Amino acid sequence: MHLKKLEIQGFKSFPEYTLIEFDKGMTAIVGPNGSGKSNVTDAIRWVLGEQSVKTLRGSKMEDVIFNGTQSRRAMNFAEVSMTIDNSDGILPIEFYEVQITRRLYRSGESEYQINHVNCRMKDILQLFMDTGLGKDGYSIIGQGRVDDILSTKSEDRRKVLEEASGIVKFKTRKEEAERKLNSAEQNLVRINDILEELNNQIGPLSEQAEKAKKYHQYYDEWKKDDIAVILHMIDRNKVFLDGSAEERASLKKAIEEQENLVLKIRSENRELTERSAQLEEEIENTRQERSDITEQIHEINSQMLLLKERHDQLLLRIKSAEGSDDEQAQEIERLDNDIAGING
Repeated sequence: MHLKKLEIQGFKSFPEYTLIEFDKGMTAIVGPNGSGKSNVTDAIRWVLGEQSVKTLRGSKMEDVIFNGTQSRRAMNFAEVSMTIDNSDGILPIEFYEVQITRRLYRSGESEYQINHVNCRMKDILQLFMDTGLGKDGYSIIGQGRVDDILSTKSEDRRKVLEEASGIVKFKTRKEEAERKLNSAEQNLVRINDILEELNNQIGPLSEQAEKAKKYHQYYDEWKKDDIAVILHMIDRNKVFLDGSAEERASLKKAIEEQENLVLKIRSENRELTERSAQLEEEIENTRQERSDITEQIHEINSQMLLLKERHDQLLLRIKSAEGSDDEQAQEIERLDNDIAGING
């Protein structure tokens, strides 16, 4: 198993795409303090599934994304890909070359890939388990790591020795099996509790089941009786409807006759209304003619009274003036003629 190349983009001090190729033999990266040498090993740890922010020398996981400088804007994601030569078949996967990729966005979303196929972080951890190349393996020894291995803490030494001896995978499987056994035992305890509770409910449930059976029996009998009653009512209503067919026809005929009578009365009423309007118009005309005649009579009476008054005056004048001339006589004659004409 040989590390062939490391591709970094947006990770810590690598904003641009950076390719580091590792030839067979020893490869050394040299540079002054602060030039980013440790970021290379951090990138390898990170792509192998490191979750400890403290190990990656940050305060939160988003700190691994390039934060930007005065002359370069910040990146929105960090991506690291590591390619390994697996021609010796150490990695339990059917590929001669294995590439693992980890990508993190500022929104918190992350992606893991093996040979450009999305996978889980657990798949990557299991792939490198017992190979010495895991995130806690002895293949990556950083600053202070030697002191941790040589310290008096037996746990730190045990982790390195277990990784080197290749028993981490079996130990992990054992722990998973124990967790599954514990879970199964807890499930059995819950199942026993449920069975005990169900056994306690058998008696009351039997009584309820018996009551339910009786209920269904009574319900079926009631349903049959109800159907019989409905059928009887249907037959009775059918007979009633058949008997009322003639009555319905008779009523329909009577209604038609009444409707025809109403139409006839409406027609006669309309004619009478028109005739009444004509009579009212004739009466109004007759009233107007009578009013005109009455007015003429009043006018004639006034003329007669005026002529009579003049006649009386002339008679008085004739009596008072004896020996009147012929002109007065003619006037009297003319007045008499006028009176006679009016009376005629």
